Amino acid sequence: MIRSSVPSWLAAIACLALAACATPPPLATNRLGMELVLVPAGEFTMGNDALVQEMAQLFPGLELTRLQDLRDETPAHRVRITRPFYMARHEVTVGQFRQFLAGSGHVPESVADGTGGYGYSASYDPSATRRGDAFEGRDPRYSWHNPGFAQTEGHPVVNVTWNDAQALARWLSATEGRHYRLPTEAEWEYACRAGTRTQFHSGDAPASLSAVANVFDADAAPHWPKWQAFALPAADGFAFTAPVGRFAPNAFGLHDMHGNVWEWTADWHDDSYYARSPQDDPQGPAEGGVKVRRGGSWHTWPLYARCAYRNWNAQDTRYTLVGIRLVMEAQ
Repeated sequence: MIRSSVPSWLAAIACLALAACATPPPLATNRLGMELVLVPAGEFTMGNDALVQEMAQLFPGLELTRLQDLRDETPAHRVRITRPFYMARHEVTVGQFRQFLAGSGHVPESVADGTGGYGYSASYDPSATRRGDAFEGRDPRYSWHNPGFAQTEGHPVVNVTWNDAQALARWLSATEGRHYRLPTEAEWEYACRAGTRTQFHSGDAPASLSAVANVFDADAAPHWPKWQAFALPAADGFAFTAPVGRFAPNAFGLHDMHGNVWEWTADWHDDSYYARSPQDDPQGPAEGGVKVRRGGSWHTWPLYARCAYRNWNAQDTRYTLVGIRLVMEAQ
C-alpha cells in the first residue's frame, strides 16, 4: 500500500480549495460596471406548445391570424444547455455604451453610415406609415444618444445595431481577457424562463407582467391611440424606456427579460429551425438573412413579450425599441 505523506486534514482542505476554484462565482462585475449573473447548465422545453384556442383565451381580443402566425415557435422541444454561462443582469445602459465608445473609438452604425436612427416625435403623422407608429427615421437627428425621448445614463441604450453589439463584445473580450458575446437564442430563452414553463416567467396571465416588465401599458397608450385596446391595463409610470432594474427579476436574478428593449441574439432566424435543431447547445442556422431578437420592449403588446416569441431584423437595423444584453463565458 502506498501511503500519502500529506496529513488527511490538509488533503481535505486542499480538495475543498480546488473545488472552490473550479466553481465560478455567482456574480461578476466588469470594467463598465456591468453585473453578470452565473446561469447554471440545465435542460428545458424551448418553444410554445399551447394550442391556438388556449392562446386565444390568454390573449382575448386579438385577431386569430396573429395567434396563427406563431408557427416558428413550434415544435416545442427539449434543449440541454450543457455549460454554465454568465448573463448580464441588466440590458446595456446608455452610460455603459458611452464608456465603451470612449474606450474603443467605435463609431455606432447610426452615426458611421450617416443615415441616423429612429426617434419618437409627437408631431409625426403616424397615419402616413403602415404600422401607425409615431417613430420617424432613419434620420441623422436620431441615434443612440437621441431616440426622441428622455433617457438617463441608467436607461437601456437603443438605436444600436447587431453589428454595434458585436463590436462591444469584441472590445470587452480583448480588454478583459474573457469571452463576451451575444447569447444564442436557446441560451436567451433558457435564461428568460429561469425554470418556468409558462408564457412569461411571471406566469401565463398577461397581467402578471405588471410587476416584472415595462411593456405597452396605460402610460404608453395615450401616445398611440390606435393601439390603446391592446395595452396592458396597468400603469408602471413609464411611457417609454425605464431605467434598468426597476422591475422584479426572474429566478436567475435577471431583470427586464420581458419588455423595456428587445435584445439581439447571435442566431440567424429560420421559421423551420426548431424541427431540426440539435438537443445540446443549439447555435441556430448556419446562415440566414436576419438575426433574432427577443423579449419585447416598452412599446410591445404582451403577446409579443412572451418567453417563446421570436422576432428578427437585419444586422444593420437600429430602432427606438432595440438594445443589447451580453453573456460572458464561464471559465
